[in-house]
Amino acid sequence: MFPQDLPMYFCKSYFSFNYGTFATEELVEAGVEAGATALTLTNINSTCDAWDFVRFCGRHGIKPILGAEIRNGNNLLYILIAANNKGYRRINEFLSDHLRDKKPFPEPGAFDPVFDTPTDGFIIYPLGGKTPESLAANERIGVLPGEVNRLLKLPLASYPDKWVIRQPVTFQNKTWYNLHRLLRAIDRNTLLSRLKPEDLASPQEYFFPQADMLTAFRQYPAIITNTYRLIDTCAIEMDFGVDKNKQLFTASREDDRVLLEKLARDGFRFRYGANKKIKERFDKELRIIDQMGFTAYFLITWDMIRYAQSRGFYHVGRGSGANSLVAYCLQITDVDPIELDLYFERFLNPHRMSPPDFDIDFSWLDRDEIIDYMMKRYGRNHTTLLGMYPTFQYNAIVRELGKVFGLPKAEIDHLAAKGYSEDKIQRTILQYGKLLQNFPSGLSIHPGGILISEKPLSSYCAIHLPPKGFPTAMIDMFVAENIGLYKLDVLSQRGLGHIRECIQLIRANHRIDIDIHEIDKFKKDPDIKEQLRAGNTIGCFYIESPAMRQLIKKLKCDSYEGLVAASSIIRPGVGRSGMMHQYIYRHNNPGKFEYLHPKLKDILGSTYGVMIYQEQVIQVANEWANMEMADADLLRRATSSKYRGKGHLPMLKEKFFANCREAGYATDAVEEVWRQIESFAEYSFCKAHSASYAVESYQSLFLKTHYPIEFAVAVINNFGGFYSRELYFYELMRAGAQVHRPCVNNSDYLTNIHGKDAHVGFVHIKGLEQAFAQRIIDARQDAGPYAGLADLIERTAPTPEQLDILIRTGALRFTGKNKKELLWEGDFLQKKTKLTHPAPHPLFREAPVAYILPELPVYPMEDYYDDIQLLGFPAGDPFFLVDDDPSRYLTARDLPGHIGQTVTVLGYHITHKPVRTAKGDTMSFGTFLDVHKEWIDTVHFPPIHAAHPPQAGFFRITGKVIEEFGVCSIEVTRVEKAGIKARTPQTV
Repeated sequence: MFPQDLPMYFCKSYFSFNYGTFATEELVEAGVEAGATALTLTNINSTCDAWDFVRFCGRHGIKPILGAEIRNGNNLLYILIAANNKGYRRINEFLSDHLRDKKPFPEPGAFDPVFDTPTDGFIIYPLGGKTPESLAANERIGVLPGEVNRLLKLPLASYPDKWVIRQPVTFQNKTWYNLHRLLRAIDRNTLLSRLKPEDLASPQEYFFPQADMLTAFRQYPAIITNTYRLIDTCAIEMDFGVDKNKQLFTASREDDRVLLEKLARDGFRFRYGANKKIKERFDKELRIIDQMGFTAYFLITWDMIRYAQSRGFYHVGRGSGANSLVAYCLQITDVDPIELDLYFERFLNPHRMSPPDFDIDFSWLDRDEIIDYMMKRYGRNHTTLLGMYPTFQYNAIVRELGKVFGLPKAEIDHLAAKGYSEDKIQRTILQYGKLLQNFPSGLSIHPGGILISEKPLSSYCAIHLPPKGFPTAMIDMFVAENIGLYKLDVLSQRGLGHIRECIQLIRANHRIDIDIHEIDKFKKDPDIKEQLRAGNTIGCFYIESPAMRQLIKKLKCDSYEGLVAASSIIRPGVGRSGMMHQYIYRHNNPGKFEYLHPKLKDILGSTYGVMIYQEQVIQVANEWANMEMADADLLRRATSSKYRGKGHLPMLKEKFFANCREAGYATDAVEEVWRQIESFAEYSFCKAHSASYAVESYQSLFLKTHYPIEFAVAVINNFGGFYSRELYFYELMRAGAQVHRPCVNNSDYLTNIHGKDAHVGFVHIKGLEQAFAQRIIDARQDAGPYAGLADLIERTAPTPEQLDILIRTGALRFTGKNKKELLWEGDFLQKKTKLTHPAPHPLFREAPVAYILPELPVYPMEDYYDDIQLLGFPAGDPFFLVDDDPSRYLTARDLPGHIGQTVTVLGYHITHKPVRTAKGDTMSFGTFLDVHKEWIDTVHFPPIHAAHPPQAGFFRITGKVIEEFGVCSIEVTRVEKAGIKARTPQTV
């Protein structure tokens, strides 16, 4: 007799994207319930969750077997099963080879052996996929329980060892089968009713009872034996948590240590000279880095920075890595940990098992070159971007299922907005939508993670090639960290692009070279201090949002240390817990509060007794609650939004409260401290991270303060910032520049600046093709400025539509003719010449024909209307448009004199932020410009927001002026939209 718990299941999880319906751990638990002692994971063209599967199997006492089901579309070709880790590596290499090059998988019999030796793995074909006589030693034919009757006509006796049981497991039951059908319709982008049988799994792909399976094959004991032997042959191992990153940078660990010490000591002399007191910490850091085996990690990061510097790229080193003195000396970071008393143990301590956290930001224009260098430096078999998985969430679920059921868009939008059903189909959508919540919807790329492994990456994962163009792992950061692969974050941001381009513009416009790394000089600059105090930070990295500008003004911030604190308390964890308000109050009233406990003054004195940094969690837990350093660091991680699974938190809370009781602390003080700690679950910063951001903010502030015109142009040209590009053009005007509409003789593709004259770039013209814009520029560079409309047509051969766009933006105003005349003349010339390509020789040698045209009236407002239509904003003072007299209204500078009074202002809407109240209603905070282009901040409580939600345009806003810590805003009681002037003769 065969054992009743004989394992025969080949399983899919929901990492068979838009196919399987099991979460990975749920799959393992269902296998336990079905009586299995082993399970085989065979996701479709994927090994995404293989190591999670192995971990969960180990937890539940089940033998894990890894493989992959290979398909081209709906066509099942074969199943690959790894007999050992070498076999698993070969499966990943096989998948990667085809996914990277986007090649279809080979048909049965049309490929070289997948495995190095037959003992490394098996290939199982569906019945009919290959004849038994053509099978290699490690190839088998898998038979479904429902296919047993077909065996009567097959030569089983001639090939007795070539047949095994194949029972796929795709879904849990009938309900989940229905969800599978919905997923298939989503994947096929079709209506549910139009699915074909081949699009779907068999309704029998569930945990078929083992007794029934044995009954089905009772006449074929050899097949049962073969299945048992195959699965018994397989074994997979993983030493979870053991560091698998690249172990050496040079030839040996000792050589690495010597090199790092030399580089760091050279950097120490550059940063600090011969400071013996600091050298003590420096030596301690080097010692711990070596003891913990992280030397290569530091050298790899240093090498990347060295390459970036050789290319003239700017970077910001941040994350907990900025706590490190060695990182500062290697110029990985520009944050002095001594100046800010940064807590080294947050970065590295003997209890920490994973490598330290370096986040390196580069300009969005430079990052890809850095990634390319890393790929080539360490090799394609050892280097990859880290993957991630977007998941189905409510709005996407409703929209995808709505399409599957054929609902019209309006009905889908209505259902998504209100969240409850009105008929059977909508109820079905919401019912199955709950099941679909958090399913992975496909493969994506982590925002910045790079993996660099010691062994080939195929030992751990498959690689695919997304549209980004760089090889990307088919595992996410959580799987990677569990198996001991730790990412190096190489991120991009536009703030560094602003800085780089601004320096280039200053060099061109003023013939001055700026050293943007003179941070100490910037911190002492009185002009920068004043700029910061005033909240004049538009365009500056991380500190330009309305909330941040208000916070800076409330704190009267004029120092680097103050900006570091502001960069942290603006985060949701501190802000939503009420700790931000407490911090502002205590900062402005330092003698009017008490610490929760005297000992906390020593730990939190620099932040007025309020926890605003992650490392303060470690310090409070370790020094106040007497927790071990390992537990204190685990508590810091467990309260992080990035930490997957909060299972440790209840245990840590119990320890925290027990230790505090033993120390005799008051219960209310302990509970308040714990409340502050828990608030860090909402995206708090470590101090080093805030300090790194503040360094870049100071670099931006320096450029904005002393070169405001070039800075505004740089922000515009990098398409980055909190606000729309319109506002940055107004900032350019405020800085003293004369902003000109696009011009074929003066504009480039991006906005340029010469002296104080800025010409809007062609890139901002809606509908203007990039290729044509570049042709205008190239022809101008080759043969000089355009003499007129005919010359432009001859040299660039625009289509009628492209020429109309140019004329309407005013790009040919240098001719002295108005737009209507130019449109008429352009139409005539194009019909006459019928050019499709630029002419090699001038055609218009004779003097241009003098046209006698009827009088074509010109209205001043027409240019503004054309601006709005073609640029998206007026290329001038927006208040020229408003159909009202701005002088009748108070402005932002008048509000401090009217605190507590009801006033009316005229504002131009810039942005607003909707938020939910405690009752679930929506209110908003608005930001408007007044006629002087100064800020008016408004508060719209739910009734006002519901009646008049902020939107684009001009508004007459009535409300009470309120003041908090010296910053004024308006509590709105009435909103009235102000119109704009018409483009008729009456407006002249």
